[in-house]
Amino acid sequence: MRTVIYVHGFNSSPLSKKANIIKKKIDVLSTAISFFCPQLPELASSAIDLLSQLIEDAPPGDVCLIGSSLGGFYATWLAERYGCRAVIINPAITPHEDLKDYLGPQENIYTHHSYYFAEKHLKGLKNFYLNKLERPQLFFLIHATGDELLDWRIAKSHFAGSRQLIVEGGSHGFTEIEKFLDPAFSFLEIG
Repeated sequence: MRTVIYVHGFNSSPLSKKANIIKKKIDVLSTAISFFCPQLPELASSAIDLLSQLIEDAPPGDVCLIGSSLGGFYATWLAERYGCRAVIINPAITPHEDLKDYLGPQENIYTHHSYYFAEKHLKGLKNFYLNKLERPQLFFLIHATGDELLDWRIAKSHFAGSRQLIVEGGSHGFTEIEKFLDPAFSFLEIG
């Protein structure tokens, strides 16, 4: 049985549109695929611990990851650590820098959970920053050029040597992800 872990982004949740589109597609594909999309804690170390436990609990060599935005950042670190394939969608590359404008009160748009995003969160994210990928062949980058939050050219450079699909237009939310799941699933060997 294959295990697919979807890693959601900043202030997102398993209730997000992308998470549900991916789950629905997996449900149609096969009952032999386990899908997980946990609600991630705000602290990077806690999120990584939770995701690491899911990976370690799965049969060896069975796990693949799909990560979006901040979830792409986490999925990148986890794929390098565990040697599993990952599809990375509009990923944050340097969230410890990019999220500085979000310091202060936050509310998850899906769960309505409120919390204070502080410097400790940025420092925690920096601990998982990878300056260079050691195994770029593990990754399939999918990025929209119309992403209003994250520059696709930075991701394209960071994931040099990885399979890449740069989609003209779109947005950070990448609501058209369903159109690109077939090549993503093929890369993950689940479709």
